[in-house]
Amino acid sequence: MFNKYPHNVIHSSVSCEGDRPLAWMPQGLEHGTEPIAEAIMSALNNLNQDVLVVALDSTHGANMQFVIARIVERLDREQVSAHVYSTTSLMHSGDTLRRQFHRYITDNRAFGYMASDADVGDYFMTDAKDRFAAAVEADSAGHSHRSDASRKQIILLFGPGALWIAQPNVHLSFFFDVSREYQQLEHRKNLCNLGMSWNRDHVETYKICLFLEWPVWETYRKRNLERFDYYVDMNKPKDPVVTTTAGLRRMLEQVAAQPLRVKPFFAPGVWGGQYLKELCDLPQDWVNCAWSFEPIAPENSMLIKYEGRTIEVPFTLLMTYEYYRVMGERPVALFGDYFPVRFDYLDTIDGSNLSCQVHPKQDYVEENFNEHMTQQESYYIMELKDGAKVYLGLTGRSTPDSFFGAVREAQETGVPMPFTDYVNEFDAKKGDLFLIPPGTVHCSGEGNLVLEVSSTTWWFTFKIYDYLRKDLDGKPRPISIEHAEHNVDFDKNTDWVKRHLMSEPQLLGEQGANQEYLLGQHDDLLFCVKRVHLFDRWEDDTNGEFVMYNLVEGERVRLVPLDNEAKAVEFGYAEAYIVPASVGRYRLENAGGTPCKLVKAGVASTWSTPLLPHGWRTGEEA
Repeated sequence: MFNKYPHNVIHSSVSCEGDRPLAWMPQGLEHGTEPIAEAIMSALNNLNQDVLVVALDSTHGANMQFVIARIVERLDREQVSAHVYSTTSLMHSGDTLRRQFHRYITDNRAFGYMASDADVGDYFMTDAKDRFAAAVEADSAGHSHRSDASRKQIILLFGPGALWIAQPNVHLSFFFDVSREYQQLEHRKNLCNLGMSWNRDHVETYKICLFLEWPVWETYRKRNLERFDYYVDMNKPKDPVVTTTAGLRRMLEQVAAQPLRVKPFFAPGVWGGQYLKELCDLPQDWVNCAWSFEPIAPENSMLIKYEGRTIEVPFTLLMTYEYYRVMGERPVALFGDYFPVRFDYLDTIDGSNLSCQVHPKQDYVEENFNEHMTQQESYYIMELKDGAKVYLGLTGRSTPDSFFGAVREAQETGVPMPFTDYVNEFDAKKGDLFLIPPGTVHCSGEGNLVLEVSSTTWWFTFKIYDYLRKDLDGKPRPISIEHAEHNVDFDKNTDWVKRHLMSEPQLLGEQGANQEYLLGQHDDLLFCVKRVHLFDRWEDDTNGEFVMYNLVEGERVRLVPLDNEAKAVEFGYAEAYIVPASVGRYRLENAGGTPCKLVKAGVASTWSTPLLPHGWRTGEEA
C-alpha cells in the first residue's frame, strides 16, 4: 500500500531548551491546547508581571479562534483577566490592499509579479504598532485602577504579524503554523487571501498566494522563527502539537542527516486520471487525481516523529536551517537554500490530454514575473495504456503564423484545431524519458502515468491550446497565447527533438547483476536523470550532493546509510526519498521479490548557472 503519511523518525533524544529560559518546557512534543495555556500561565506566574503581553503569531488559515477560546477558558478558571486583540483589525481594508499590491496581483488571471520587495508592514496601517501599544497602555492603566487590580492580566495579540506589531514589549511568543496544503484546502472552503474580503475564483486565490502572500509571509516566518519561544503545528486544528523553536531546530538537524521523505500532496484536475486515485487510496468522491507532488519543496510538508508523537512542518523550514547538510556545497552555491529539483506525477490514465503548453525561458520569467528560476521539465513514462502518446516539439509545417493562427481560430470559432498537424506525436513506452527544455511545445497524452523530474517551479505553464474545454469549476481555463508567442522555439522540430530530447539509456556502471544508466541530460536543464536497475544490492555515495530516488518498478527497497544503519528506511512502489548530501555512503537493497528500477535525480554536473532566490543571504529581518 502506498504510504501517504511517511514519518521521518528522530533516532536520539532532543533537548527543548534554548538560549532564553522558559517557565514551561515541553517534553519533546506536546499535544492539545492545554500545554499552550500552561506555558502562558507559567510565564505569568514566573515573570513577575501584572500585565503579560503574549504574541500568538500565525500563518494565514490557522484556526486561532479555537485556540484563543481554550486559552481564555483556562485563564478564567485561574481568575486571570484576558484582553484579546486580532492583527487583522490593524490591517488595511481588502480594497486598499488590492490597490496597494496591484503591481504583484496584476490584471492577468493566472500570472502576477513576484513580490520580492514587499514587506509584512505593507499589510498594516501605518500606525498599527502605535495603536496596539496605546491599547496595551490603556488596558494596563485601567487595570491598576480597578477594584480587582490584584487580579493579574494577560493581553493576547493573535494573527499573522503579531510579533511584528507587539515588539519590543512581548513577554512570550508562539508561532502557529499550517502547511500550504492545509491553506489550499481551506481556500476550497472559501478562505480568502490574507486581508482580502473576496476572491474572483480559485485561480486568482492561488495566484495571490504564489506571487504575494507566500513571498511576504513565508519570508517573515523564515527570518523570525527563532525569535519565537514556541512553535505550534496547527494542521489538525483541534489537536495542535507544541514544542519550543529550539527543540524543533534540533529535530530538523537530525532529519537533515538521514534519508528523508516529504508528505505527498494530491490534487484533482480537469484532465486527471484514475490510476493514482486507486494506487494511493484517495477519497472516492474525488472525480480523479491529476497531480501528486513529492517533493515540490515549497509545496510539501514533512511529518517528523519523536518519541511516538508526530509534528508536521513545512519542508522549507528544513531548508531554512539545514540547506548545507541537505543539498551540499555546490548546489548551495548555485541555488542558495532553494531545493532545486522536484518529482511529481501527472496521471492521465482514463483521463485526457494535458493542455498543449510551453514553459518560459529564463530571461523571460525573470523580466516579466520576477521569478528566479524557470520551469525545466522531463517526462518519465512510468505506466501507460495501449496507444498512449506524448506530444513534443513542432512539425515541419509549423510556423509562428500557421500555429498561432490555428490556435486563435479555434478559440474564436469553437471548432477544434487539427492539433497534430502542428505538434509532433510520439508513441509512449514504459521507461521512456522525454526531455523538455524551456521553449519546447509539449504535453502528455491520455493514458500515461508520468513521473516529472523537473526544476522546482510549477506555475509557469503557458497554455497554448486546451481543446476548448472548461475547468472543473465550469470556467474556461486560462490560455496564455501572448506569453507563449515570446517563448516557443520553432526550430525544435521533429528531427531536432528525436536527436536531442529522446536519448537512449547509456550504461554508467555495474555492480554484479546491477546497473546504473544515464537516461538523459541537456544543456538547458539543471537536473540529470539516471536509473538504477536493482537485483540485490547497489552501493553508492552522495559525493557531497543530494540525490533523489523514486521506485518506478518493483515492490520495495531499503536505503541504508553506511555510517549509521539504524537510520535505514524502506519504501515501496511510486514512493520517493531524498538522500541528503550529509549521508555520504549508502546502500540500496532490493527488499521485494522482483527486480527493481529506481529513477535517480540530482543537479547535473554540467550545470554552472546560479539561480539564487530573492533575498538570499541578506540577513534582513522582517
